[in-house]
Amino acid sequence: MKTLIVYSSKSGNTRKLAEAVSSLSPGKSDIKSVQENPDPKGYDLVVLGFWLQAGKADPRSSEYLEKLENVKLFLFATHGAGADSDHAQNAMKAAKALATSCEVVGTFNCQGEAKAEVLAKAQENNPLPPWVKDAAGAVGHPDSKDIDNLQKALAAAIAG
Repeated sequence: MKTLIVYSSKSGNTRKLAEAVSSLSPGKSDIKSVQENPDPKGYDLVVLGFWLQAGKADPRSSEYLEKLENVKLFLFATHGAGADSDHAQNAMKAAKALATSCEVVGTFNCQGEAKAEVLAKAQENNPLPPWVKDAAGAVGHPDSKDIDNLQKALAAAIAG
């Protein structure tokens, strides 16, 4: 299986997960930043990792998702919110909706530690962004357990 791993990372959380996927993927894998706008032709699977901004996939990842056509796709996201929170689930649904002509075979949400300056700026907002209440629980994430859970989710998606 030939896999293209594409990621967008602001804090390093998404890149960390993308690199883990790359190192453990069966078969050949290539890892590229979404900024490179990699061509998915010739790949059996595209794995796209993104961070959330205002409850959606970051702008570059959103743009890339909208351009993808007829690929098998696995999505993962990092964010300050709890992985099972409504905020995270709704953001993933919105990302899937952008990939209208793709077969989304699986998804994974991962809580990621927010940089102190990002958290401080978010706390100035009224109302607070929904992820702020979960930020304390994000310290140290993604961790080895998150990486293991991502690998399991991806393996299950590939197995069908």
